[in-house]
Amino acid sequence: MRDGLPDAVIVTEQIESGATRRLTFDTGSIAAWDSALVSFLLKVLVECGRRDIEADQSGFPDGVRRLITLATAVPEAETRPGEGHGSLIARLGVRVIRLAADAKAMVTFTGEVGIAMVRLARGKARFRRSDFTLTIQECGAQALGIVSLIGFLIGLILGFIGATQLQKFGAEIYVANLVGIGMAREMAAVMTAIIMAGRTGAAFAAQLGTMTVNEEIDALKSLAISPMEFLVLPRMMALALMMPLLCLYAIVLGALGGALVASMLGISLTIYFQQLIDSVTVTDVAVGVVKASVFGVIVAFAGCLRGMQCGRSAASVGAATTSAVVTSIVLVICSDAAINVILTVLGI
Repeated sequence: MRDGLPDAVIVTEQIESGATRRLTFDTGSIAAWDSALVSFLLKVLVECGRRDIEADQSGFPDGVRRLITLATAVPEAETRPGEGHGSLIARLGVRVIRLAADAKAMVTFTGEVGIAMVRLARGKARFRRSDFTLTIQECGAQALGIVSLIGFLIGLILGFIGATQLQKFGAEIYVANLVGIGMAREMAAVMTAIIMAGRTGAAFAAQLGTMTVNEEIDALKSLAISPMEFLVLPRMMALALMMPLLCLYAIVLGALGGALVASMLGISLTIYFQQLIDSVTVTDVAVGVVKASVFGVIVAFAGCLRGMQCGRSAASVGAATTSAVVTSIVLVICSDAAINVILTVLGI
């Protein structure tokens, strides 16, 4: 006995041991009860149901009877087999259907963004300028700290990697070329995009996902306000404007990181920066800035897309945030590869 109740296991064993056909309950001496009694009786009733034993509930207190009726009114959710339990063809079909649905949603979202851009060009887009300014601050000034750290460390890493190889040929001075061109054309834009995907893209997805859960987006639609113009457009413009500036800032910090390596190699900082200026051209910087602009649009696009696709539960917000980060990084890497191929073909 625990708290006046017998052990449910003992009662179950007694039911199994005899040829019981009907079970009655005498609760007349109970003066007070709590949820422990309800839990105990539910376990006994479940065992009776499994063995086709009639259970007379007329002896239950009224409150207990109502709670048990409420608890048994909703059937237990059935656990459905996951994708891994079906056949190979079934799993492949599910994946294809899901990819087709995602592709359709992405194309639809792209079209809606395009319509919003056209309305912006015509001066008819409806969004608050204060939201746009606040988003610029969140995407730009508040991201300087993490961009500074990563940009400096990436330049430092490139310098160390180059130095270990260039020292074999006595060409340590070309560390400036490696760091400068690498940061300007590639690493500054890519690393800044990855940082913003994990920081800002995830924030966009969480914000819009929470608004979806709270039915705020539905409220905007009921007021004839386009969520694409009011919510998505300012976020995409803000990140597209801030990414080139953050990329330029990362290039400078990367060059400073390479300067630290050069000083450790005994290279004069004057010679290092002169070599850096001679090796890095305006074209190299322009390539990085263009890449950063494209990556900014991609990160904002993925974050807003997953946020608008969020379900109606709190768990969906977390899933949308994770999906936004993964989608952003994958699209950034794929687009970077495509841009590099195009630049190679064009000889830039």
